[in-house]
Amino acid sequence: MRLYSGKVRELSEELARALIEAKDIETEDRGEVAKDLESVMNAYIESERQVNEQAKDLLQSRGLPQTELPRIRRLAAEKRGIKIGDEMLDYLLDQLIEMLMHSGNVEEVYAEDHELRRRMRPALRKHLEIEDAVAAEVKSKLKHVQEGTRTWEVEYQRVMGDIQRRKGLS
Repeated sequence: MRLYSGKVRELSEELARALIEAKDIETEDRGEVAKDLESVMNAYIESERQVNEQAKDLLQSRGLPQTELPRIRRLAAEKRGIKIGDEMLDYLLDQLIEMLMHSGNVEEVYAEDHELRRRMRPALRKHLEIEDAVAAEVKSKLKHVQEGTRTWEVEYQRVMGDIQRRKGLS
């Protein structure tokens, strides 16, 4: 699962609209609540980017094989206090709910935490699962390259970048 910066504004507006229409929160300015939600997601994206860079640097400096990257990423994320991968959705929901509770733009939160989670989870999941579709498309374009090789890594990143730009994800 991955959160794409190109979809954060759309997602934050969708979440704010859903919470307000369901009367889970009260606000005078939906746009400001959406911006608050957007800031939480952008902060997560930046933290995840830093974790990825740190993991790649460690991998290179220690001369470890590319297959160790997921383990190193997980350790770097733990050290930073964030969750990645499958745990990311719950972590992000926790962060969003925490922001709603402390935002100056939210006058009142009427719903319990579990209700807020239930309301936000489907929209978040829909946006986070875009990565699976993009990865499948990339793999279909790279059938001619052996997976796990250095050529695969380079080509995978190149094709992934092309598809993300074309779909407005980055």
